[in-house]
Amino acid sequence: MGQDFIGVIIEESLERKDVLKKVKTVKTKVEKVTEKHNTPWVKKWTLHTVEIPEGNIDAIVKELSESLDSRHAWYADFKNAYTHYIIFRNRVFKVDRSKKEQYDEVTRYGVSLGIPDYQLDFSPDIE
Repeated sequence: MGQDFIGVIIEESLERKDVLKKVKTVKTKVEKVTEKHNTPWVKKWTLHTVEIPEGNIDAIVKELSESLDSRHAWYADFKNAYTHYIIFRNRVFKVDRSKKEQYDEVTRYGVSLGIPDYQLDFSPDIE
């Protein structure tokens, strides 16, 4: 039996929202955008906590990477006990959660897109 992946998709980050129909949403939370969010072009973030079976993860990750906003830098991420997927538009990182140096590469890439580094905190220890 595989391990499900858990993560968050911000609805406002998607150009195409079809991918939301293909995942199991376990919780939805709406946040009013503040300066700290660094996304003044939207008024709110709708955060969907989703569960993805291990057997579906590759297809979902690919579709999500192609569905993210092409004008602004966003990412989504999903993890289980061993593996952490961090998905940007047209770029996917598959990180072994026990290897901190793999997270460093993801953070560098995100910062190069203009995402604030405090939003790219991928410590392997964070659940």
